[in-house]
Amino acid sequence: MSSPALSTTSSHVPRGAPHVVLFPSAGMGHLVPFTRLAVALSAGHGCDISLVTAMPTVSSAESRHIAALCAAFPAIRQLDLDLRLAPFDASSEFPGADPFYVRYEALRRAAPVLLGPLLAGAGASALVADIALASVAIPVARELHVPCFVFFTASATMFSLKAYFPTYLDAVGAGHGVGDVDVPGVYRIPSSSVPQALHDPDNIFTRQFVANGRALVTADGLLVNAFHAMEPEAVEALRGGSVVPGLPPVFAVGPLMPVSELRETGEAEQEQGNCYREWLDEQPPRSVVYVSFGSRKALPKDQMNELAAGLEACGHRFLWVVKGAVVDRDDAGELSDLLGEGFLRRVQGQGRGLVTKSWVEQEEVLRHPAVALFVSHCGWNSVTEAASGGVPVLAWPRFADQRVNARVVARAGLGVWAEQWSWEGEEAVVRAEEIAELVMEAMGDDAMAEKAANVREAASRAVADGGTSYQSLAAFVRRCTA
Repeated sequence: MSSPALSTTSSHVPRGAPHVVLFPSAGMGHLVPFTRLAVALSAGHGCDISLVTAMPTVSSAESRHIAALCAAFPAIRQLDLDLRLAPFDASSEFPGADPFYVRYEALRRAAPVLLGPLLAGAGASALVADIALASVAIPVARELHVPCFVFFTASATMFSLKAYFPTYLDAVGAGHGVGDVDVPGVYRIPSSSVPQALHDPDNIFTRQFVANGRALVTADGLLVNAFHAMEPEAVEALRGGSVVPGLPPVFAVGPLMPVSELRETGEAEQEQGNCYREWLDEQPPRSVVYVSFGSRKALPKDQMNELAAGLEACGHRFLWVVKGAVVDRDDAGELSDLLGEGFLRRVQGQGRGLVTKSWVEQEEVLRHPAVALFVSHCGWNSVTEAASGGVPVLAWPRFADQRVNARVVARAGLGVWAEQWSWEGEEAVVRAEEIAELVMEAMGDDAMAEKAANVREAASRAVADGGTSYQSLAAFVRRCTA
């Protein structure tokens, strides 16, 4: 049994339903689970939902996703937060910083001024703030006597590191580098898996990370896009007070399911012309390697060339979604400029591969019977979609929380992590021969495919009526009506 995508066209909101305002931060990795949470609360639990949308968005993908949500679910209201009303000079304060981290900062600075009037005007029963905004959103909600919950959009294991990290820093003292972090009740996170930015105490992200981690104990509750069967140690440690004493109730509500109505249309769809769907339909069952490194980062040119050569050498069919720039609005290069005309002519001319820079519906790809393996950066949305689809993962984390997530993948039996492969900031380039060899091993590993199918069954049980995640979300709704 596989978990169906959540589907509903109902716009009915029961009388007396709690009005929950959701406040995501920047990036598809944060926006997508928030929109899935919005639909789950509205359709599955009868809540009245508003979504705070910060304008303008960082990426065009975010703009399209918000438009698709509003078109498919008109009952979910949009509360616009105009960041132009509270600008700051990011280029002088944080030169060269990741544009998404800069957007977090813009939202954090705008929230104390702009969020309060939105909440008051909406008549909110509760606020659910993104983890990146926790330390600034909680005081605003408290001043208005609105319960404030914090939503962590990644793994429960990473959430445990987030909650414990300020305590760890206090213990090691200023001036010491970040070493291995023994998260109480969970396990040791090696220094090499700690997000790169956190090794620099002055990094904009580190400041935000620590401030938000310290604020968790002041929230009214914590939601995480995880389920107990996949991360039992982390979920139990967070709930039982092992990680940090005094945490509020923790609601493990994942994996939040894709929404069947949210099929993006317009320019991106027209550019793609649905060709990836047609191509997948023509492939034999369990024959395709799907390759994607998410919406946030582009591979370096030399590593991209090695990956191309490895995929060509592995002998298997593949669908590769290529990203050429950090922000999609800046990504004007052609595929031939990134990969070479010869490679594209060989693999696509023979029908062995399809390479695209256009948006694909990833959850749809991962549920297609032709797909047998997912070569992934292990962004958490990608992990949860692989888990829901039962597709084995070959984990190649690149930055941020992705090595922590890759360990979750390996421990849960969802796939394998090539721990020796480099990530952003390390000079080593993974060679084509290594890539081809590991892809071939993974494609031939029937035991790994069976374990991934078991994870899919566990995910399906968690979100079904009466499952652990369904019950957690219901308990959260009861808190909002108390």
